Amino acid sequence: MSISPKTALLSEYTLVARALSAPARLMLLEQIAQGERGVEALAGKTGLSIANASQHLQQLRRAGLVTSRRDGKSVIYRLSDVKTLELMDVLRIVAERNLAQVKHILSGLSGGADAPEPLSRDGLAARLSEGSVTILDVRPADEYAMGHIPGAQNVSLAELENATAAFEPDAEIVAYCRGPYCIYAHQAVAALRRLGLNARRLEGGLPEWRKDGRPVQADAH
Repeated sequence: MSISPKTALLSEYTLVARALSAPARLMLLEQIAQGERGVEALAGKTGLSIANASQHLQQLRRAGLVTSRRDGKSVIYRLSDVKTLELMDVLRIVAERNLAQVKHILSGLSGGADAPEPLSRDGLAARLSEGSVTILDVRPADEYAMGHIPGAQNVSLAELENATAAFEPDAEIVAYCRGPYCIYAHQAVAALRRLGLNARRLEGGLPEWRKDGRPVQADAH
């Protein structure tokens, strides 16, 4: 029995929806958005076994969200295009607007205090040109080395309090991390504000900054 073109189309669309239905696959997408990586590295970053990571990556590839290439014996993955990143962000926006539990979790990251509005990427670019902002990249050091906003300091959450000794008391501090699902910037801003500093997070993270065509600096190997 044949199916209608409409049903056939919807069946294909659900491949994408199903690919986004596992936390492990969202974590993999978040990591791939930092820069292309091999299966072993992705497994290590997400805490998955190599076999489990490979299975999830195949689901993402079948849904057209990632592509892969061979590099010797390794398989290297990257996002298919910027629309994958945009889809990830739309998922976040819908959940934050409509799910009470998401709002509760985000409020908890700020210790129940009202978090300031994030700074737009245009706003950060303007402040960078003026030299009027301190930028903190709170991702792990290996992700920072792959690419970061020029002038950003790499400071982990564990190092944050010690690092504040070098900040001017009235400095504007902007923290960023991995993108739509990363909570490090939320946590960093909350910690900095508890210390009385003027801090807020960047709208989006390094992948969105790169998507806009803005400059990204990578450490030399």
